[in-house]
Amino acid sequence: MVRAMTPSVRLLPNAITVLALAAGLSAVQFALSHNYVLAIGAIGVAAVFDSLDGRIARLLDATSKMGAELDSLSDAISFGVAPALVLYIWHTDPQGFGWITTLVFAVCMVLRLARFNTLLEAEKPPYANEFFVGVPAPAGGLLALLPLILTLQFGNGWWASEPVVWVWTVAVSLLLISRIPTLSLKKVKAPAKAAAPLLVGVGLLAAAIIQYPLIALAVALLLYLVHIPFSVRRYRWLAQHPEAWHVPVSERRAIRRARSTGRLRLRRPKLPKVAGAGLSMRLPRGSGHVVRGVRTFTPDGQERNRRRSWRRMGLRQREDR
Repeated sequence: MVRAMTPSVRLLPNAITVLALAAGLSAVQFALSHNYVLAIGAIGVAAVFDSLDGRIARLLDATSKMGAELDSLSDAISFGVAPALVLYIWHTDPQGFGWITTLVFAVCMVLRLARFNTLLEAEKPPYANEFFVGVPAPAGGLLALLPLILTLQFGNGWWASEPVVWVWTVAVSLLLISRIPTLSLKKVKAPAKAAAPLLVGVGLLAAAIIQYPLIALAVALLLYLVHIPFSVRRYRWLAQHPEAWHVPVSERRAIRRARSTGRLRLRRPKLPKVAGAGLSMRLPRGSGHVVRGVRTFTPDGQERNRRRSWRRMGLRQREDR
C-alpha cells in the first residue's frame, strides 16, 4: 500500500533551505557585533543545511522548480553576500578597494549559480556528473573566510594584511566562475567493507571539530584546495577513456594500472644475425691498432677460439703512416 505524502512533509526541503538562508544572514549580524567565530559558524551551518535540502528533496520525491530557485537565491546570500560582508566588516577599507573586492566576490557567486542552473538541462557525458564546473558555492564562501579563520586561531600574520585578504578574495572569486572541474561528493560511493573505517573517521572528525573547530575547518579547506589538481587529472583521464565511464572505481583503478604497466613494459633489443659485419673498434690512443670485423662465437667454442691466431680472428695490424 502506497502512503500519500502530506504537504507538510513535501515542504521540509524548502524549510531547510530557508534555515540555511537565515543562518547565512545571521553571520552578518554576528560580524557587526565583532563575534567572528559565530559568524564563521553560521556560514558553516548554512553549508550543512545546503547539503541536506537537495538530498532530502530527492529522497522524498519533493523536487520542484520553486525549490531549485529558492536554493539558488539562498546560496547567493548565504555564500556570496554574507562572507563578503563579514570580510569587509573585519577589514573596513576607507579607500574603497575592499568594497570593490566585496562586490566582485558577490557578483562572481551569482554568476556561478546562474551558470549552474543553466547546466542542469544541458547534455553532458556520463563522467561529467561526477564533477562540478568551478568551485561550488558553499566551498567558495568558506574559502573566502580562510584568512579570518587563520587570524582567529594563530593571531595576526601576513595572512591578515589587507592586500593579502583582498587578493585572496579575488582569487576565490575567479575559482567560482572558472571551468576547473572539482569533485562532487554527491556521486562518491563508499564500498560496504569501508563502512566501519568511515564511521571511525566520522567520530574522529567530530571530536576534532568539537575540540579544535577553527583548525579542523582550516585543514579541511586546505585539503579541498589540494584536491583540485587531482580532480583535473581525473577529469582528463575519464574524458580520454570512455571504457571507464560506467564502471566502479575499483575497476577504473585496474584499467589505469593495466595501461600504465603497458606503457612501462620493456622489450629486449634484437641482436643482429651477423655480428661483426662492418664493425670497427679502436684500441687505446697511441697503440696504432684498429680492430675490424670482430666475430662472435657460441659459448661452446670459447676454449677452441682462444687458440685461434690473430689473423684468423679478423684482427689486423695497421702500420702508422
